[in-house]
Amino acid sequence: LRGKMVGHLSWHQSALLFEDYSSIAAIATTPVGVAQLQPLQSALATTLWVPASLTDTPQTQTYPGSLKDHLSQLWEQTDAIVVCLAIGAVVRLIAPLLSHKSTDPAVIVVDETGQFVVSLCGGHRAGSDRLTHTIAALLGATPVITGAAQRANLPGIDVLGEPFGWQRGDGDWTAVSAAIARGESVQVLQSGGTTLWRDHLPPEHPFQWDSPVPDATAQVWIGPELPPGDAAISTVAWHPRLLWVGIGCERGTPAAVIDHAIRTVFQAHGLAEAAIAGIATLDLKADEVGLLAVCRDRQLPLQCFTAGQLQAMPVPNPSAVVAAEVGTPSVAEASALLQAQTAIAQAPDTPPAWLRVPKQVVRLPDQPGAVTIAIAQAGQEWTGRTGKLWLVGTGPGDLSQITPAAKGAIATADVVIGYSLYMDLVKPLLRPGQIIETLPITQERQRAERAIALANWGLTVAVISSGDCGIYGMAGLVMEQLQAQGWDGKTPAVRVFPGITALQSAASRVGSPLMHDFCAISLSDLLTPWPMIEKRLLAAAQADFVVALYNPKSQTRTEQIAIAQRIFLQYRSPQTPVALVRSAYRSDETVTLSTLAEFLTHPVDMLTTVLIGNQSTRRHADWMITPRGYLGFESTPVPSCG
Repeated sequence: LRGKMVGHLSWHQSALLFEDYSSIAAIATTPVGVAQLQPLQSALATTLWVPASLTDTPQTQTYPGSLKDHLSQLWEQTDAIVVCLAIGAVVRLIAPLLSHKSTDPAVIVVDETGQFVVSLCGGHRAGSDRLTHTIAALLGATPVITGAAQRANLPGIDVLGEPFGWQRGDGDWTAVSAAIARGESVQVLQSGGTTLWRDHLPPEHPFQWDSPVPDATAQVWIGPELPPGDAAISTVAWHPRLLWVGIGCERGTPAAVIDHAIRTVFQAHGLAEAAIAGIATLDLKADEVGLLAVCRDRQLPLQCFTAGQLQAMPVPNPSAVVAAEVGTPSVAEASALLQAQTAIAQAPDTPPAWLRVPKQVVRLPDQPGAVTIAIAQAGQEWTGRTGKLWLVGTGPGDLSQITPAAKGAIATADVVIGYSLYMDLVKPLLRPGQIIETLPITQERQRAERAIALANWGLTVAVISSGDCGIYGMAGLVMEQLQAQGWDGKTPAVRVFPGITALQSAASRVGSPLMHDFCAISLSDLLTPWPMIEKRLLAAAQADFVVALYNPKSQTRTEQIAIAQRIFLQYRSPQTPVALVRSAYRSDETVTLSTLAEFLTHPVDMLTTVLIGNQSTRRHADWMITPRGYLGFESTPVPSCG
């Protein structure tokens, strides 16, 4: 059954979960292994390799020669390798290929029973742990992560800053990781970049950011500055990309001179080149060959401004000579500051951009040209990533009722946002290092705004709703907010992962009440005027729809359900079957079968879905049955409101 479910997943939906991996290979050596991995083919968008003995297996490709030789070829060509084979055999096969965790691909092993997915190699740097969580979610299997960070419910120190686009600096990563694994005190010195990662650590963690920390055995340096070279304890560095480099140069200045100027200025001011977010300049320099080459080689974006835009930016060191030459008194300082202020969607509480290094003129002996450099620091780092908004329906609440694609989306996201009750229900799908944010049930719009802000910044954000996110869920609010903000329909990328909605889960508990035409009506007048709701109730009752009532009764809203009952009694028999299903598929589930005349004698609240049958609906034992049609059915006349 699990294989059939995954096999029918939309390739488009599931492949989104693996976009961070440019290439993934899958290998199976037996028919059982093929059966386990084939359902993942569309999700992984990969080739499933099999030996010559399985040549006739559909949707696979045969590898020539031995598995050992084929693995050796794949090792240099792929980001990750998923193998369905005994773990001991995989260990022996990859042992000669292992080089370093910074370059080895991720290796994931799926056992032939499909019960476990094991992160074998490349847990942090290659993303094996994260990929294991996602594959396990898609297969309904148990992820097996053996790293110390997983045990402590901590993000790996060598992947800590990746969601925010931080660049990994120098340091003794092995020693610092070992200190964290032993639970020793680790001092954090953070001068810049988001502190979101701190807010979502478990209560028991080894990090301390109150200086000094005399018992610290390791240190984590986070900021645009270079760490001290003579640190007395093991140190690693993360560099948030906060620095925008403004450049002005003489026409024809070679790339070597520009590159030398950047290195010289950064070294002189103790700044890390890894903290560079990008380069900014005057639009007249957009075709400067040397500047374009530097951006290409350093893989940095180049932002160009008009003279009018730069002229409006106040700077400490304007130049009349430069103004006469290019129409603005500043190029380097003005472009660095302007780009630092506008490069990202700044949150209201983000510190303002500031000029970190005023303009410096650099020349290189025996080389033509000259370079003017200024460095501005933004209030928020540039992630360099395209944000994603995943709108996820989690079904009625039981993990077994969440679609594999939705599970994978939750496990993969950088951020998961939702109502606290729903977050508790999906807790087993969450992984260390994720940003988990909950807001009260009345703050749906705030949740939507927060999710959009984080996605605009470049994070992958999963917004969870119970049931189906597109039916009385968060999808509508998020899309409304995006539209109001002038969204172009592409960035951030939005995907909807549907879920089993309340009317479906409630119906499944009582039989087949929705077999004929039906509709859903929410009795909450928080967003819809009550006269409109009443009009819809009347129309549904007259048209003999089977009706699912959402949000039937709250502590302060008690009359609406009684009004709905009176409306339906005008058009249907008092003996019409009614089902009250509260918290379907959850531990406190209750199911009550009643009639249209009597159902309000039973408890009804916001967690209850009310199913009202049509004229043909009947109760049989403890089941509610609606025939597929009216053929052979003689309806009982009921009075009309006219």
